[in-house]
Amino acid sequence: MLTRTLSTWFAAWMALLTVAFYLWPGQHMLWWGAIGLSSTTGVLVGVVVHRPRRRWPWLLLASALFAFGAGDFLYNLLTDVFGMTNPFPSFSDVLYLAMYPLVAGGLLGFIRSRTGRNDRDSLLDATTLTIGLALLAWIFLIDPYVRSTELTLVQKLVSIAYPLGDVLTLAVFARLITGGTRRSPSIMILGLGTAGLLAADVVYGLIQLNGDWHVGGPTDLGWVLCYAAWAAAALHPSMVELTEPARSQSSDVGVRRIALLGAASLIAPGVLLVEASLGTVRDAAVIAVMSGVMFVLVLARLAGVMGNHRQSMARERELREATTTLVSAADTAETLAAVRHAVDRLLPDGLAHTVVLVRAERVDEPGLVRVSGLDPDVRDLLRGYSSALRHPLGIERDMLYVGAPTEALQALQPTFEVLASQAAMALERMTLTAEVNRRSSEAYFRTLIHNTSDVILIVDEHDLIQYASPSAGAVFGDERLAGFELWEFVAADERPRLAELLTQVRGGLHAHNQIDLRAERVDGVGLMVEVDCRDLRDDQTVGGLVLTVRDVTERRQLEEQLIRQAFHDALTGLANRVLFQDRVEQSVARVKRDPHGPGLVGVLFIDLDDFKIVNDTLGHAVGDALLIAVGERIRGALRDTDTVARLGGDEFAALIEAGSMPDLELAAERVLLALAEPFEIAGQDVNGISSVGLSTTVDASSAEELMRQADLALYVAKGAGKGQWRRYQSDLHTAVLERLELRAALDQAVKEQQFVLQYQPIVDLETGSPLGFEALVRWNHPTRGMIAPGHFIEVAEESGLIVPMGRMVLQQALNTVGRWQRSTAPGALRYISVNVSVRQFRTPGFVEEVRQLLRASGVEPGTLLLEITESLLLRNDEQVKADFDALRAMGVRLAIDDFGTGYSSLSYLQHMPIDVLKIDKSFIDDMLESKQQRAVVTAIVTLAQTLDLAVVAEGVEQSAQALALRDMGCPYGQGYLFARPLSEPDAFALIPKAAPFAAMA
Repeated sequence: MLTRTLSTWFAAWMALLTVAFYLWPGQHMLWWGAIGLSSTTGVLVGVVVHRPRRRWPWLLLASALFAFGAGDFLYNLLTDVFGMTNPFPSFSDVLYLAMYPLVAGGLLGFIRSRTGRNDRDSLLDATTLTIGLALLAWIFLIDPYVRSTELTLVQKLVSIAYPLGDVLTLAVFARLITGGTRRSPSIMILGLGTAGLLAADVVYGLIQLNGDWHVGGPTDLGWVLCYAAWAAAALHPSMVELTEPARSQSSDVGVRRIALLGAASLIAPGVLLVEASLGTVRDAAVIAVMSGVMFVLVLARLAGVMGNHRQSMARERELREATTTLVSAADTAETLAAVRHAVDRLLPDGLAHTVVLVRAERVDEPGLVRVSGLDPDVRDLLRGYSSALRHPLGIERDMLYVGAPTEALQALQPTFEVLASQAAMALERMTLTAEVNRRSSEAYFRTLIHNTSDVILIVDEHDLIQYASPSAGAVFGDERLAGFELWEFVAADERPRLAELLTQVRGGLHAHNQIDLRAERVDGVGLMVEVDCRDLRDDQTVGGLVLTVRDVTERRQLEEQLIRQAFHDALTGLANRVLFQDRVEQSVARVKRDPHGPGLVGVLFIDLDDFKIVNDTLGHAVGDALLIAVGERIRGALRDTDTVARLGGDEFAALIEAGSMPDLELAAERVLLALAEPFEIAGQDVNGISSVGLSTTVDASSAEELMRQADLALYVAKGAGKGQWRRYQSDLHTAVLERLELRAALDQAVKEQQFVLQYQPIVDLETGSPLGFEALVRWNHPTRGMIAPGHFIEVAEESGLIVPMGRMVLQQALNTVGRWQRSTAPGALRYISVNVSVRQFRTPGFVEEVRQLLRASGVEPGTLLLEITESLLLRNDEQVKADFDALRAMGVRLAIDDFGTGYSSLSYLQHMPIDVLKIDKSFIDDMLESKQQRAVVTAIVTLAQTLDLAVVAEGVEQSAQALALRDMGCPYGQGYLFARPLSEPDAFALIPKAAPFAAMA
């Protein structure tokens, strides 16, 4: 309050004196003397009221103001009383000039008090700024005085001294504000007064050069501002900060400082440019000197920046090492030792200092403090030092002090704060660790026991429960188990196992052991538990066996579910191939252990005869339902002890252990008869007639041999006709003979050209109009009638007959297309698609053969689309790629048939000249029910679009499938929804006789 009142009254008083000075100029000597005296008094009052740590800088400033005021008074006395006209020089000039070193001394005192060290970077910045402004002073003030012919030598020297004094004041004040410390309000007020002084002096000098100076002009306002501002700075409470040690801020060159220093550096070239443009360069030498000095200052400043960077890196390295030591510190002594070692490394070598840790009554703010203001016991520890760094440590009101010379402490302060924070964290870690160890007591342990999900039981020598943890309520339905026998909560058939466990632990065979048991809750509900038993009878606090019981019911159920999924078929729930083979191996091993016993092992392989027809005609949903029903009938026809499995697709198997061969043959007959009865699926009768192959351990010595013989017997049964069963016998070579007969029949069929083609249209899904046909081969057997390729293609591939057969198919298809094209309008038939086997494609001369057949049939090469399987691309065969390129050069287009079922890599799509992808029917069948299948189809369509390939979906049987394919961007389809394979006349009837087919993109 006192400070505010003094400031208010002083401001009002100075304003009143200034007004009086201008209103009554005749008495300006009186008013001006009052202004100077009031300013000096204001500084002295501020010193008395605020009591700064160091008074002499303020007293020097007061002396400067007094000298300035005394000079003004003497000048006015000479002019007003003695009638002298502008006396110059005079004794008043001595007083004026004395003001400048006094001001510089006071400002240097502030600098020394605040920073306590030589701030080289700030000094260089201040010097750069001062030299730039000094050059202007030379050009406009000093040089005119030097060149003046009207002034005497003494007058010139005195005149030059004034701008030099201003430059000195500017240099010292620039050093003060660039010192890297926080700028308090007092500094800003001092800067305002200094600016007024410099401005008034400059204007005064310029006016003196013109010789028309007089008292009472506007120039005097600058000096009034100097008087008032310097006194106001002393009266402001922040004046004490100017003589207190201050934390050094970062000396990095900021944007504003760079701009200011850049402007100062450009003064010299700017002046040179102006003089050169005027045609006369008068100050070239001075400008050159000033530019050279500034260049040296810039180099020195850059060296300082690099030095600061090296110091920062060194301090960071020391901090990292100290942090590593603090992390491993085990107590307060080791922490303090680490801090002392770090401070020794951070301070200059040989510098006297001390580090102390004090338990204080209160937690004080961290920072640079005066030792004289600390508690007596702390002052005794820091005796011999005027300043100290302080920082609180830990949570026990510990205070860390570092005593050293003020200058060293100011440089150390930022690093010390980081180091002290790390030490505080180390002490807090120790405190928390001790607290955790303290809480590891009986009470803390009891809290853990009460909140764990495991049940802790203590059992005495008579198997009575002495203690049960509260979690027993959640597991067993009641936590009040103490006093009951342990056996009451264990399933009856599990009690012997638990008794054996307790006996082993009590007998010292195991320090502890663990088993799984079926237990019972108090309400009779069963559960699976994991029991761990430890012998703590010798522990006086326990005195019994400790059983840790954990409810693992859900975990075991999940494990059983995963095991079931791994060994059972997902569709039928029967055993899968892995489990079935394991069961067969176990059965065969039992027979081997007792070869003369009554046991006999048989394996049935069961395969549905017309399952593909069911899938193709009724759809896969009906097919899956049929498979489930077949599995149930097979199980019903056999005993519960027999193992029934689904090996994959429509193939089933059964493992039977019987006493005699007739029993096994009777089982095969029962299965066959059971499956011969029609199945009612989705409201309609579905045929489930099957073929069965039987093998026994009479003819097989291993599980692998037993299953192989059953498969061979099944093959023979299927060759014998539908609904047959056969037992493996050593004379099964007849089956091989039958296969040879089939090969011979195929050879004869090729020679007699018993193969006919049927044609299935490929349609545009958007319009429903056809765009071409796929040629499908059928064997018109003389006695068996029309045979589908599934019955003879495999043998044809094995025997190599697929090559002449394929040539025949290609020739017949091209001849048919040629006749169609000659009987229809041009462009009416666009495409004919022909399948080519891998063996046929790899036959030497295949490309030339295609060329000759095209030429002979008169069909344009662009009409032919060859379908190949992905297996052809399994190897990166250069010959295959060359044949592809040759076909493409000819105009023939290429398609990948059954895409997605073969080659796992898609790299060939980028390297091979493919035109069309045909999506396999297996993906289309389940795409409406399976999100995964739908995603696969979408991915294939997207891939084809990305690679600019056409896409044809095979096996489209439902309108919903066609609609879904069209929505996902698939343009073409093929399947029973549009047409079954047609004879040549029926296919020809679909060809428009005038309008052309739609073209495949």
